[in-house]
Amino acid sequence: MAENALNNSSCLLEIGTEDLPARFIPPAMKQLKENAEKIFRENYVPFAGIRTYGTPRRLAVIADGIPQMQEDRVKEVFGPSKKAAFDIEGKPTRAALGFAASQGIGVESLVIMQKDKGEYVVAVIAEKGVHVTEVLPDILGKLLFSLHLPKSMRWGNRTIRFARPIRWLLALFGNTVIRFEVDGIRSDSATKGHRFLSPEAVQINEISGYKNLLANHYVIVDSQERKKLIVEKTAKLLEPLGEKVMPDEELLDTVVNLVEYPVPVIARFPEEYLALPDELLITVMKGHQKYFAVENKAGQLTNHFIVVSNTSGENADTVRIGAERVIRARFEDARFYYEEDTKKPLIERLDELKKVTFQESLGSVYKKTERIISNAGFLAGRIVPSGKEHVIRAAQLAKTDLVTGVVREFPELQGVMGRYYALHDKEEAAVAQAVQEHYLPTHSGGELPETDTGAILSIADKIDTIAAFFSIGLVPTGSEDPFALRRAALGIVTILFDKGYDLTIRELAGQALSNLQEAGNMQETENAILKFFEGRIETVLLDQGYSPDLVSSILSLSLVLRLQEVRSRLDALNEFKKKEEYNDFLAAVKRVNNIIPKKALPEINPALLIEAQEQKLKETLDMLKPALLKHREKGSYQDALLLLTSLTEPVNHFFDHVLVMDKNEEVKQNRLALLTDVWEAVSAIADFSKLQTA
Repeated sequence: MAENALNNSSCLLEIGTEDLPARFIPPAMKQLKENAEKIFRENYVPFAGIRTYGTPRRLAVIADGIPQMQEDRVKEVFGPSKKAAFDIEGKPTRAALGFAASQGIGVESLVIMQKDKGEYVVAVIAEKGVHVTEVLPDILGKLLFSLHLPKSMRWGNRTIRFARPIRWLLALFGNTVIRFEVDGIRSDSATKGHRFLSPEAVQINEISGYKNLLANHYVIVDSQERKKLIVEKTAKLLEPLGEKVMPDEELLDTVVNLVEYPVPVIARFPEEYLALPDELLITVMKGHQKYFAVENKAGQLTNHFIVVSNTSGENADTVRIGAERVIRARFEDARFYYEEDTKKPLIERLDELKKVTFQESLGSVYKKTERIISNAGFLAGRIVPSGKEHVIRAAQLAKTDLVTGVVREFPELQGVMGRYYALHDKEEAAVAQAVQEHYLPTHSGGELPETDTGAILSIADKIDTIAAFFSIGLVPTGSEDPFALRRAALGIVTILFDKGYDLTIRELAGQALSNLQEAGNMQETENAILKFFEGRIETVLLDQGYSPDLVSSILSLSLVLRLQEVRSRLDALNEFKKKEEYNDFLAAVKRVNNIIPKKALPEINPALLIEAQEQKLKETLDMLKPALLKHREKGSYQDALLLLTSLTEPVNHFFDHVLVMDKNEEVKQNRLALLTDVWEAVSAIADFSKLQTA
């Protein structure tokens, strides 16, 4: 922004560096914006807005709308307590005199202010703002050192640390150079253009022309503009072929921050390589070379690819020839690994897993596979008995691709290559699909297994991982979760919600731990696992939009119910909350919960039910229980909740006319037992003590 009528100006800081890793640039730009806003405010320098830019060779921030003068402000400095500052006659003590002198004011200027629970003397000092050029050197220096990126380094004989060596500093306020120095590197009004296409120093005369001036020297400093150029130019190149780049936002974001002057170039590889699995070709192009795969209108991979160069279009032929030579060599390596892998069936690789360590205290991947087979067999027997053979076979093969050449070279293809190799070995399609699907979901909200075989295998693998690590005390703490156990638990919970299997978390944990009997206190471990799952279930339900009190009311039951049933109860409770009867019923059952003891009580003795109101409550409860059980068995939770409201009046009459804490201990215990029976009946649906009034 140019200077306006109010003499406001922009301030520009550019930090020129050796090439920054692409992953450093987005967080650096975010930090620059946030830190600039904070540091300018702390130094009483107002601004209209902050813009940040980043390329591999520079990080830049522009603060717009900065006035010429720093803001005036009043500073309050607290000193000694009033009692210490003045004697009984009200005269200032040495403490007051010394404090006033240290603040450069007379003792008579001190005022009394309240702080916490006492009164203190305060120096109220008016500070006049100075010209911003006097404070900007300090501000910009602080801003530079406020950046904390994943790694930093020292270089040469410098003492400072930064992500990469700093080569120049550009600092301007309007047309004025802001002079400051960082470890011998002095700020100036010059920047640099593209390393190869325009390597000379470039003088910046006006901040408003910063972006255009750099563009004239082959630097597109705005990452969003670079992204737009890549997308548009690539589409234009492929349009005559009727093809398009395969969508990959992650790769696009990386490539955007690898170049300062993006020029997409179309290249091709021999069609013979299309016989290899698509995922393998795409991974080679993306992982090693940062090339974009290309597909036709039918969504099929073609033998074209896009490389984004950091040079002029005149060099396109050179770029293309080099890229094609490199990708051919990479594909040749991939083909060698693939062909070697397919010479040996996956099932024959099972024994090789004995040499692969899963975890030092938990043994090999072979031992883990044995546990997965046990879990999968149990689950298949419960869920799809007719498909048990396929499930067991998939469990045997699930981890075998870990010892193949391709997966050793490209670990991200685990499961994917397992499916290809299984199909090559003439395994059943359901088995091959499950080998790939058992890693799903790979992240929160990610794709779920489509097949029952894949879903069962995914659950079997994930519950073993959780149980195994918990059994040796390696559990997530705070934000630390090195073994991704939270992700595994969320995956299980999400699959169970999606598939609606007749299976509970408690059963799952018990089955998984039965394979780990040699490890520790199993009951203690199981309790820890269940508590852990409770947290994951809570997260999923809150994300699905259920209110916190509803979720809390069902959480204690979520470990012993099918998760689909948990959701059905929540939906019924949600509707129940809208009924007129809800608030009165809730108040009544909360009265019950507030008085019943936590200890066990004797059975109800009907002969001790003396008052009519307690007899009526017992009669209503006895009539209600069979019907309530039927509604629960049928999953008719709305009907069950409406039935429970028939307790509201008898409960209230009981409390209004019956003294629970009778002097006769037997009568008292009997009445508490009756109320406990009431609470047990209603809490079989939900914990109503956790619910709030509507």
